[in-house]
Amino acid sequence: MPPLLLTAHDCVGHIHLIVGSNSIANARCMKSIEVGAKPVVVAPPEAEIHYALRDRIEGGQVKWIKKDFEDYDVTNLGRGEVENVVDAVLPSTHSDGPLQIGITTSGKGCKLATRIRREVAALLPPNFGSAVERLGTIRRRIWEEDHRSQTLEDEDDDLPAQKPTFNQLITESDHSAAKTRRIRWLSQICEYWPLRRLASITDSDIDTILQAYSNPSHPSSTTQNSTSPLDISSLDLRVCPVPRIILAGSGPGSPALLTLATHRAIQTATVILADKLVPSPILDLIPRRTPLHIARKFPGNAEAAQQELLSLGLEALQKGETVLRLKQGDPYIYGRGSEEYTWFEEKGFQPIVLPGITSALSAPLFARVPCTSRGVSDQVLICTGTGRKGKAPEPPGYGEGKTVVFLMALHRVGELVDSLVAVPSVGEKEDGGEGRKKDVWPKETPCAVVERASCHDQRVIRSTLEFVVQAVENEGSRPPGLLVLGKACEVLKGRGGARWVVEEGFDGFEGLDDVIGLHAGEGEMRGMAAERESAAAT
Repeated sequence: MPPLLLTAHDCVGHIHLIVGSNSIANARCMKSIEVGAKPVVVAPPEAEIHYALRDRIEGGQVKWIKKDFEDYDVTNLGRGEVENVVDAVLPSTHSDGPLQIGITTSGKGCKLATRIRREVAALLPPNFGSAVERLGTIRRRIWEEDHRSQTLEDEDDDLPAQKPTFNQLITESDHSAAKTRRIRWLSQICEYWPLRRLASITDSDIDTILQAYSNPSHPSSTTQNSTSPLDISSLDLRVCPVPRIILAGSGPGSPALLTLATHRAIQTATVILADKLVPSPILDLIPRRTPLHIARKFPGNAEAAQQELLSLGLEALQKGETVLRLKQGDPYIYGRGSEEYTWFEEKGFQPIVLPGITSALSAPLFARVPCTSRGVSDQVLICTGTGRKGKAPEPPGYGEGKTVVFLMALHRVGELVDSLVAVPSVGEKEDGGEGRKKDVWPKETPCAVVERASCHDQRVIRSTLEFVVQAVENEGSRPPGLLVLGKACEVLKGRGGARWVVEEGFDGFEGLDDVIGLHAGEGEMRGMAAERESAAAT
């Protein structure tokens, strides 16, 4: 079978045959209705009809022939004036105003055609159909003005009073020069300009273009080598609008665990507002030319420090800056990311959010604690040890197959452990007084304190609920850190009967430096930052 020919038709009144009743059939029917055609669906009576397609059938927009499709339907269900041949078999199409892109696999696979159509459409700038409409307007107005000017010249020949320029020599090149330059410029930008730049052309730009090539005093109308009547730099600023606010997670600590998107944001931001606990190896990646403000959070000042960061961010945005709000871990895991998103959105700035590897899952991994393990733990719960305004939240009850990760809890680990192992008094109830007693955590429950995960000075303290408070008091604190609780803490590595054991250092990337260079990731990224600064200076 030869490949099909894609053509464009005026489809008003045509009959389009759609085989099937699923979501693809519904999309085909919608497209037919949009162009004024009459869709006919062929599907058996017992077929499951897509809910939107059923609404259109019941509303009379689509005709449903309740039978299995047969080949002769193509030559029997069409219009009488074309001998009952159906008018079209629809390809997978993308429509955006006047822009339509059709994809067909010539009957070799509609799912594949749909996939290709999605991939192609994703490469286009948003609302590119409007740009096509504007470029079409420019082309049409050029043609209309040229036609009108020719008509006026013909009328001038019949006037009894001649103009002073009547006897001026007019060559053929003079007559077509403006038209040639305008059409040539339009053709060149359609061929060579990036699509995003074309998409940034506005209605007011249309008048600027036409006036530039119509007015003899305008440089573009007299200079053959003129490139554009528009300021390209201003167009490109529209393509990459500023200001921008980016909420990004920096991961657990090692620069090797940054996402490429966040690393790029660190290098390109013009102002960076960082959390207090973002590790120094991450901060070392910030170019020296970029202003950095670190949150001044300490007990009793958390809200004031948070508001200060928000105010600094808003002030920078109002100056047209690209602001990076750099957080530890992931912005939406106890990072107040949703609050900041809402705050900036209410001020008129739509944040861009970049995910980070959360320490709640990566820190246990680097401490050889699998959060889930078949037959041991089938649940993972992430909790905070510090609630709103510093209050301690209600701790979760015990579950034999549960692994609990407590963030921001080591500064009050004593209170937390007491609340976990405390036996409720007689009659004490929870969950709104439904009568269920609190599930107390056994004191022998294994736990692990993981501090500065993925950094060279990572430390892991393995213990139990009975001795973990004493262990933290004896060994001291090394923030940021978290507490992991549950039987999963001893699946891969135990304590050997000791009250607690301490493991110093990080070897999670050991053996990988020759494979993907992760062990040297920090130095490499710092080198990349230095190279960029050097290049910028020169």
